[in-house]
Amino acid sequence: MLRPLLLLTVVWGAAQPARAAAPPLMPLPVKVETASGRLAVDGTFSVAATGSTDPRLESALDRFAARISRQTGIPMLAARPADAGRATLRVECAGVRGALGARPGAEYPSLGEDESYQLDVAPDGARLKAATVAGALHGLETFAQLVVPGAEGFHVPAIHIEDRPRFPWRGLMLDVSRHWMPLEVVERNLDAMAAVKLNVFHWHLSDDQGFRAESRRFPRLQQLGSDGNFYTQADIRHVVAYARDRGIRVVPEFDMPGHTNSWLVGYPELASAPGPYSIGRTWGVYDGALDPTREETYDLLDAFLEEMTQIFPDPYFHIGGDEVNGKQWSQSSSIQAFAKEHNLEDPRDLQVYFDQRIQKLLQKYGKIMVGWDEVLHPDLPADTVVQSWRGQASLAEAASQGYRGILSAGYYLDHLSPASYHYGIDPLADTAQKLTPEQASRILGGEACMWAEYVDAETVDSRIWPRAAAIAERLWSPKETTDVDSMYARMEAVSRVLEWTGVEHRANYGPMLDRLAAGRPAEPLRILADACEAQGLGPRSRAMKYSSLTPLNRFVDAARPESESVRALEQAAGKLDIALLREQFTRWAGNDARFQPLAEDNALLGELKPLSQDLSALGLAGLRILTYLESGQPAPEDWLSAQAKDIDRMLRPRNEVVLAAVRPVKLLLDELTRRGRK
Repeated sequence: MLRPLLLLTVVWGAAQPARAAAPPLMPLPVKVETASGRLAVDGTFSVAATGSTDPRLESALDRFAARISRQTGIPMLAARPADAGRATLRVECAGVRGALGARPGAEYPSLGEDESYQLDVAPDGARLKAATVAGALHGLETFAQLVVPGAEGFHVPAIHIEDRPRFPWRGLMLDVSRHWMPLEVVERNLDAMAAVKLNVFHWHLSDDQGFRAESRRFPRLQQLGSDGNFYTQADIRHVVAYARDRGIRVVPEFDMPGHTNSWLVGYPELASAPGPYSIGRTWGVYDGALDPTREETYDLLDAFLEEMTQIFPDPYFHIGGDEVNGKQWSQSSSIQAFAKEHNLEDPRDLQVYFDQRIQKLLQKYGKIMVGWDEVLHPDLPADTVVQSWRGQASLAEAASQGYRGILSAGYYLDHLSPASYHYGIDPLADTAQKLTPEQASRILGGEACMWAEYVDAETVDSRIWPRAAAIAERLWSPKETTDVDSMYARMEAVSRVLEWTGVEHRANYGPMLDRLAAGRPAEPLRILADACEAQGLGPRSRAMKYSSLTPLNRFVDAARPESESVRALEQAAGKLDIALLREQFTRWAGNDARFQPLAEDNALLGELKPLSQDLSALGLAGLRILTYLESGQPAPEDWLSAQAKDIDRMLRPRNEVVLAAVRPVKLLLDELTRRGRK
């Protein structure tokens, strides 16, 4: 018998902002009430479904029990008891009522299904209630995040949670074209997505640099356009089922009519200009585009889409439609003659014509077209979904014109912006605030985007996680959930929990540094790496010439997008935690003497020598600033001026990284300068 919660201590949710540390949950639920007591998680822990169930829920419970065992290190030999009523955690899936009685939900996840759940934990047991398997899956993930060690072993605090998503479309786009991502990369990121309640996997399967899906009707697509790296149709069906079992929809993207060089290698007859074509090796916008005026183009695409729509069951199908520069169209006499005959004034009109033709083909196969915001046009079919990457204004414009939309502007993970930046982007903010309630309802949610110019299978996880969790929270939690400090505290905790899903965002950091150190102790390199932050797409594209064949094995590839340790020091600087600051500054000050010998005869580390010297100089400056602050003595003006100039110089990126360690020292220098002016 689950006893009621007796003593409420703190309530979190939309109606009452947090006044104390929120529980380490991400996304933060709509309503959280804590109580006294805790539920032990030990070798007797068990979980079972007691209501409407199906194979998806049963397999989810098996995975959940295995995960809790990994997370705690405790063997749980009876985690799935025969008597469901005696389980520690009872999952009650009420089911959706229909002609055949209650069912736990559709065979595949669907847009707008009931994803709500209620979780009650008391010292004598826990109960999870949901109408659908989707809600039950989310509740299980919340429970897993609550498992923590305590004085008497692992436990879950007594708690009452009521939860539901704010937006129905909460996605992650993964580009597997520019750099190949093996099946295991996709799987582990699906597990991590489920952990933070993301429910759409947008699979970017073709671009100039690679065509990654097997077509049996047009085999030259993958044979000549993929360097041999592609997913078989069996792989694709496996991913769709794998995602389905975790409550995640799979929306494929085959980019067209631009970004199609990999298509044209095998089928140059589709092109708007004579070939031959080759797989793209560098980044940017290529001129190659499908010919929108030839019926042969649509004949092939009709057969191709028929084939692909049979292996992707989701109703939504993404055609890309972005960054068509129109050069080939403008330079082709036959295409220009067609445009004149059909009153198409410019490349924009030609693309609209193409999009309309593709939309009709997809409609024939029961699919709804999704496209990047370049597809937005007054003649766009009404049921098209517009994905905005160029700004929130285009999202609001689409909604005002009657189109449904999803936001990606501000959620580009490949830029390596801080989590706080992504957290501040709301699909219903800015120009969307002027929409009527009916128009605003057309904004379905958003997607984080992981473009793959500067990531590979080894580094991609660290560029997605844990920052994608901040976007997941923005799309799930109430709009009033905006406390950045709370977000970071919870994100850092959840980042460690994510490791138990199998994602390798933390696991690859040490081995990559060890490889750079070439078998020697890597601690000086780790100290430097912890003090730095990697730069993303824009700065890296300007720093040096990259191609898809360039090894991603440098310091910038190992460095993280955000430094937890530097953020902790910024907080310490704000509180003037002298002891903690002095300890870290002393470590920095002495690190260069240990790093320089490590960098000798090592080209990958040699480029970092000036960066290491700057870190030690920062440590020495920080120690001197602390001495002045403690003594109350003013610092000499010329010294302050020299330090300010040095800090301005050190703030500038080098070797495609930022010396994040500058920030806490600058805070202290600013405080010292302020005191001297009193």
